[in-house]
Amino acid sequence: MHGPESVTSSTATTKSGFVEAGGYALEYTFEPPASADAPVILLLHEGLGCAQLWGGFRTALAEATGAGAFAYSREGYGASSPIQLPRPLDYMRQHVRDVLPDVIAGIDATRILLVGHSDGATIAALYATAKPDPRVCGAVLIAPHFFVEDFSIREIAKTKVAYETTDLRAKLARWHKDVDGAFRGWNDVWLNPDFGAALEMREELTGFRIPVLGMQGDADQYGTLAQIDVLESSIGAAGGHFERVILPGIQHSPHREAPSETIAAIKGFLDRLP
Repeated sequence: MHGPESVTSSTATTKSGFVEAGGYALEYTFEPPASADAPVILLLHEGLGCAQLWGGFRTALAEATGAGAFAYSREGYGASSPIQLPRPLDYMRQHVRDVLPDVIAGIDATRILLVGHSDGATIAALYATAKPDPRVCGAVLIAPHFFVEDFSIREIAKTKVAYETTDLRAKLARWHKDVDGAFRGWNDVWLNPDFGAALEMREELTGFRIPVLGMQGDADQYGTLAQIDVLESSIGAAGGHFERVILPGIQHSPHREAPSETIAAIKGFLDRLP
């Protein structure tokens, strides 16, 4: 990060701190690139994730690719500024419009690869299709959501029960300073019957002007391969570049369940980018 609005600390390599973006103080962790001209990978987390939940994947990805790896927690997650509930149904679009541009503006790199997981993949897609950003050279979308599926809603409803009746809340509280805000800000929106109209972005997927890698486990409990299928067909119809990786037996989090395969796929994709 650079600029007067960032506050940092560092170890021998890793840098961390808070950056002001969209009126929020957002925590971040940054593995610097191996060389000044290497790209930076921007990691966008899932609906219950945060910067710290990328864990060792972030450092392993940086080491394997030579790229920098920048992870941040969106507003309401991790140690970032809290939010007021309820979140608006278009919270992902609002983040893309009001917050993410400030985050990206603060990354000191000439080439940025977006790597998003779940909600983070949707946010990456919304940003990349909204308007061309000359520094964004590609996007890796892991287990993305472009439209609501009944299959997903049933699983998210089960997660609500688990949060209220098991130790899930205590586990999440290790990662989020406002755990109820983080959970309800995600869960309440997804279970709102009007959320489908706010999320729907299939018609926007033809707007990609950068290469895209779509990744998903074929045992994903939060979405079917229809999400990857519509991404592939939309980019193909627009004459864009699309690569597809489906991981057998893997559920919703390939970077945790199959980190080696996920890193290899991202590295290969990054190496092939112009």
